[in-house]
Amino acid sequence: METLGRPSTVLRPKKEMNMNQIDIQYAITSGKTTLGIELGSTRIKAVLIAENHVPIASGSHEWENLYENGVWTYHLGDVWAGLQDAFRSLRADVKTRYGVPLQTTGAIGFSAMMHGYMAFDKNGGLLVPFRTWRNTITGQAAEQLTQLFQFNIPQRWSIAHLCQAILNGETHINEIDHLTTLAGYVHWKLTGQKVLGVGEASGMFPIDSATNDWDKDRLALFNAQLAEKNIAWKLEDILPKVLVAGENAGTLTAEGAQLLDPVGELKAGISLCPPEGDAGTGMVATNSVAARTGNVSAGTSVFAMIVLEKPLSRLYPEIDMVTTPTGKPVAMVHSNNCTSDLNAWVGLFEEFTHALGMEVSQSTLFETLYQQALKADADAGGLLAYNYVSGEHLTYFEEGRPLFVRTPESRFTLANFMRAHLFSSLGALKIGMDILFEQEKVGLDQILGHGGFFKTPQVGQKMMAAALNVPVSVMSTAGEGGAWGMALLAAYLLNKSGGESLEAYLNEKVFAAENPLTIAPDANDVAGFAAFMERYKHGLAIERAAVEGLKA
Repeated sequence: METLGRPSTVLRPKKEMNMNQIDIQYAITSGKTTLGIELGSTRIKAVLIAENHVPIASGSHEWENLYENGVWTYHLGDVWAGLQDAFRSLRADVKTRYGVPLQTTGAIGFSAMMHGYMAFDKNGGLLVPFRTWRNTITGQAAEQLTQLFQFNIPQRWSIAHLCQAILNGETHINEIDHLTTLAGYVHWKLTGQKVLGVGEASGMFPIDSATNDWDKDRLALFNAQLAEKNIAWKLEDILPKVLVAGENAGTLTAEGAQLLDPVGELKAGISLCPPEGDAGTGMVATNSVAARTGNVSAGTSVFAMIVLEKPLSRLYPEIDMVTTPTGKPVAMVHSNNCTSDLNAWVGLFEEFTHALGMEVSQSTLFETLYQQALKADADAGGLLAYNYVSGEHLTYFEEGRPLFVRTPESRFTLANFMRAHLFSSLGALKIGMDILFEQEKVGLDQILGHGGFFKTPQVGQKMMAAALNVPVSVMSTAGEGGAWGMALLAAYLLNKSGGESLEAYLNEKVFAAENPLTIAPDANDVAGFAAFMERYKHGLAIERAAVEGLKA
């Protein structure tokens, strides 16, 4: 077991089932594989796994959200162009590695960024541009719904977007026939089924974990408000059907197969599992679906998911209550901003290397700069940064201004500069997590990390361990991330035995022998992060002044 700090008990996929080239070729051509595709904030990734749950091929497509007319969005044309390119890339990888075409698979699952607003009319037309999770334009609705439901409704939730559109008097409201998320939209177009996995659904509207369905009491409260405004439909009429992991969510239609693979090689009739959100796939990919387990996904945004032993004592506006893909209650701390500003700084350094006439790979540049943070003063030398590319609900900002500040006495070194920006990436998350640890006394033995923040060995883990004061582990499969987690959910649909639970399937058939790298918190780093956070909290007034003084 490779560890830094105390030993880990976290498990990983079994690798002893080594499949040779002929075995893999047969699995591909006979449909013994499963496929997971996830639409992330900056990348669409497809992962094909074999019967031993090990990835055998992958494909991807880079994309980026757009800021148009005050709204963060993606065009639907870009969704399909991206999916087709990711699948094309996967198919080429299969052909190159194994010399066979990818024409079928045992099951497919789609996941995407949670939340947001996609409203369609009865003809399937999108009524307003897709409003993503990144938007912080629903403050009035989120506050009203939180009070109405006595349940925290964050601004990015679908119901908050719907309610805000009603409050704004938007003309499309009466035309809504179907409301869904990005994952639900893709699944619908490929299968004809308007469904969502329960974990993804829990980011649209509150879920009753006793029934694994929409909370009926809160539906009634919202419908009463609709009636007062003379809106004809009821909420349950426009929401997707809720399914749990392991349920069949339809099959790939001929039209869907052509939409995903315009070349026409992919066959129709493949089973699909319920579409899930990136939170749920992160839980699956890290085997964090049982009580007292947790994971943190850190990339464009950062969120921590803690599966609870008991409900929280009261409502906290900083904490989302969502569910696992099987409906267990989960406390979710979500920060809109993580690595976007940090990536921009690395891009600036990359420009500098080009100006010097040097060719340095992006991976080398990231690793070199991240490693510098390990040489820094524990508190980042008195430097301060805010990574707010967009608004940040955890600190009550509807807009953001990336900001770097120092005093004449600050120790302005490259190492401290990098540590300050890595710390800043976790600042808002820390504020939410402190509520769980300090006020609710939530028990957590260890947390698993995944996402781009952890790509450079040890650095992201040490920063996260310092922030949360808990051991942080990363599996060898962390790079596969949510797409791999979605492929595992597809495999669970295909291969589960009788009433076998998802927890049992993951423990016994997927995660059995991996010893991940675990880093325990270093006392000096913990104290340094605490000092940085004091500076961070006091300096929020500077960020506020930047938002007010620098109009977008």
